[in-house]
Amino acid sequence: MPLVKQGRVATDIFVHVADGAELPGDGAILISAARFLEDPEALLRRAGKTGVIWPNSRAVDDLVPYLDRLAVVALVFPSFRDGRAYSQARLLRERHGFDGELRATGQVLRDQFVFMLRAGFDAFEVKKESDAEAFSATAKRYSVFYQPTGDGRLTALHRRMQLRHSESAGQ
Repeated sequence: MPLVKQGRVATDIFVHVADGAELPGDGAILISAARFLEDPEALLRRAGKTGVIWPNSRAVDDLVPYLDRLAVVALVFPSFRDGRAYSQARLLRERHGFDGELRATGQVLRDQFVFMLRAGFDAFEVKKESDAEAFSATAKRYSVFYQPTGDGRLTALHRRMQLRHSESAGQ
């Protein structure tokens, strides 16, 4: 499954470890929320980066005590019609200050790339190579937004206010 990071196809250094499977001694792993919550401290002490696949049906509050030690939080889109992971992403970025990799996984569609970026996602597991290749063009298509969101870009209103302020300061 292709991974898109920083606008291009990237190698995924995280090994997806199934529940019940033996953990590698070191290296980057991505594990389920259930497995992580069984013994988070032990998992976070192991050599190598740890990431967790977090379902959209579970509150992100359970992750908050560990956010500063997690390298990746992969939020699941089980269906393109189910947008709860957007809310989770914004909570993680804006309320809880998560600055690690925020990965979208599951039904990640090309049509939703821009919305996912705006919610704070910075990595995307896509099903088709063609979607991965189209990511950069899709993400660059829009440069002005009306709604404030988790990606930190200025809204159209804030841009206008800055322009008026700089014009009035120059007079």
